[in-house]
Amino acid sequence: MFRHLKEDIQCVFERDPAARSTLEIVLAYPGVHALVWHRIAHALWQRGFKLLARLLSNFSRWITGIEIHPGARIGRRFFIDHGMGVVIGETAEIGDDCTLYHGVTLGGTSWEKGKRHPTLGNGVIVGAGAKVLGPIKVGDCARIGSNAVVLKDVPCEATVVGIPGRVIGPRRKPREEPSTPQREAMKQKMGFDAYGLTQDMPDPVANAIHGILDHLHALDERLVKTTCAVKKMGADIDDCNLPELKSRDIEGLDDPEYTCADGEEEAANTPRNGENT
Repeated sequence: MFRHLKEDIQCVFERDPAARSTLEIVLAYPGVHALVWHRIAHALWQRGFKLLARLLSNFSRWITGIEIHPGARIGRRFFIDHGMGVVIGETAEIGDDCTLYHGVTLGGTSWEKGKRHPTLGNGVIVGAGAKVLGPIKVGDCARIGSNAVVLKDVPCEATVVGIPGRVIGPRRKPREEPSTPQREAMKQKMGFDAYGLTQDMPDPVANAIHGILDHLHALDERLVKTTCAVKKMGADIDDCNLPELKSRDIEGLDDPEYTCADGEEEAANTPRNGENT
C-alpha cells in the first residue's frame, strides 16, 4: 500500500509541473486522495465487504468529486489531474502509467451484468471531458483527445478525436513535418503558412490544408500547361496579375511538350494595357 502511494506521488511530480512538494501533493491533490481511498475500498470489495466498500467510495466521491467504483481495477502510477467529474465504472480496468483529466467517463452502454466498461492499456492518456464507453479496449500508449466519445476499440499508440471518436493515426517519432517544393511554392504564392502537425497528436485541419495545397498545385500546373498550349495555337490571353511563382521552381513543369518559350513566358509576365505590376 505505502509502496504504491510512493509511486503515485512520484508520478505526480513527473506529470504535473505545478507540483512543488510531497506535502503539497499529499494534502492538496484530490486525484491522489481518490486513488488512496479506492485502493482501500477495492481491497474491501475483493474480500466480500461490498457494502462497506461502496460507502467508502461514496465518501471519497463526496470529498474529491471523483467517482471510482470499488470493483474497478487500477494499475500502478495512475494519475488523475484536477479530477472533478471523473467517473470510473465497476468493470473498468486501467493499466500502469495511465493519466486521466477532469470530466473523463469510463462508462458502460448496457444494463446487463458482466463486462460493460472499457479496458485501458499501459500509458494511456485520456483528455478532459472524454467519454470512453462500453467493453472496448484501448491499446497501450494510445491518446484520447478532449471531449471525444469513444465507442470502438483503439489500437496501440493511436490518437482518437471527435464525436464519435475516430483514429487519426499513430504517433510518429519526433521529426520535422515533411514538406515538398510544391507545397512550399504554393504556400509562398498564397501568402499563408499552414501550421504543422505536432509530434504527439496529428492535426486533421493541417492535414486538410496540406491536401488543399497539393490540389491547388496540381491545378496551377495544369493551368500553366493549358495556357501555354493555347498560346501556341495563336490565342491572345490576358494575364491577370498574380504573385510571382516561377514555373521552374515547381517540379513537373519541365515537360518539353508544354514548356513555354522564353518569349511567351516573358509575355505572360508583362502587364498589358498599361496595367501596373
